[in-house]
Amino acid sequence: MSRVLRRKHVLKEMMEDDFELPTEKQQIVRVVSSRGNNLHEVETATADEEHFLASMPNKFRKTVWVKRGNYVLVEPIEEGDKVKAEICKILSAEHVKEYIKAGIWPKQFSKKREHEEVDVDSDEEANGDLFLMRNRNRPALAEVDSDEEDDNSTSDEE
Repeated sequence: MSRVLRRKHVLKEMMEDDFELPTEKQQIVRVVSSRGNNLHEVETATADEEHFLASMPNKFRKTVWVKRGNYVLVEPIEEGDKVKAEICKILSAEHVKEYIKAGIWPKQFSKKREHEEVDVDSDEEANGDLFLMRNRNRPALAEVDSDEEDDNSTSDEE
């Protein structure tokens, strides 16, 4: 299968997912860092927050990228000491919503997500910008009323 067709099928599989719930063996984890060579360090939602390595299967390599903070579904593997799991599904925002509805989303992950959200003003809530994150690469500019600008421009001209 060519690279383009493989990418097409993998992306189609991810987008047209039927939102299956995880099996008893599978576990929801968060990606902490990328270790290279298709290995990712992940943390569990248990109280001790166990950290271990998870490998990326061949079908996802060079097709789908996983960033720090993303959630994945892993299946444990028996071989190896450091690599303890293999990624079987990369969870999107829609997956998270479905898992929260089903009541299987780990509470430890939902608490941390609350701290990551940005506080918004009531004006932004009315505009529907509630779920937009603030761009930290841009400096925050103070908004100036147009009446104040007109007063300043007339005093400068005199």
